[in-house]
Amino acid sequence: MFDTVLFDLDGTFADTAPDLAAALNRLRADLGLPRVSPEQLRPLTSQGVRGMLKGGLDMQPSDAGYAQFYDRFLRYYSQDICVETRLFPGIEQLLDVLEGRRSLWGIVTNKAQRFTLPLLARLGFAKRAACVVSGDSARRAKPAAHPMRLACSLLARHPARCLYVGDDLRDIQAGRAAGMVTVAVRYGYLGDGDPIEKWGADHVVDHAREIAVLAGIHRA
Repeated sequence: MFDTVLFDLDGTFADTAPDLAAALNRLRADLGLPRVSPEQLRPLTSQGVRGMLKGGLDMQPSDAGYAQFYDRFLRYYSQDICVETRLFPGIEQLLDVLEGRRSLWGIVTNKAQRFTLPLLARLGFAKRAACVVSGDSARRAKPAAHPMRLACSLLARHPARCLYVGDDLRDIQAGRAAGMVTVAVRYGYLGDGDPIEKWGADHVVDHAREIAVLAGIHRA
C-alpha cells in the first residue's frame, strides 16, 4: 500500500502532444514549411521545447535564432494550451479511486509553472491535486531528485511510500534518486533513447488501471 501517487504531466497524466504539435506547425507555417504529422513529433514531446524544435525544425540550442523560435513556440503554445489535450485512458478513474480511499496524488513535471497550472485548471484538476511541482519550482529539474523531494515535503510523505509514474527516462532517474518506487508507462511518449525496459523502473505498465493494482487499490 502506498500513501501517494505522483505523476509526470506530459505523456503520463495528459496527452498534450496534439497541442504542442500544433504550436510547432504554426512555426513551420511561418517559415513556409508544410505541416508535420503530430505522430512524427509524439516521441519527442516529453523532451519539451528542445525536443519539438529538434524534431520539427532540426534546430539545436547552438543554432542562430534558436532563442527566438523557442520563445515564439511557447507563445503559440500558451495561446492554445488545452484545445485537444486530454487525460490518458483510465487516469480520471484512477484519481477518483485514490481520492475515495483518501490517498494523495500530485503532479511533478518539468513543464514550467506558467503552463502547468493553466493546463491543469482547464482540464479541471488544478484544485484536486494535492501538490503541483513544476520544472521551475525546485532548484533543479528532473532527472535530479530535487522536485521529488519538494513534493514529499509539501505532502509530508516519505519517498518510500510514494509511487512515481512517468513516461521518460528522466522520470525514472528522478524517482529512483529520491527513493520512490517508480512506474514507467508504455502508453506514453517514451523519447528516442533506450527502450523502456532498460530504464531501470521498478514496474512497467501498459494502462493506468495497472497503476491502481501497484498502489494496492485493486487486485490484479
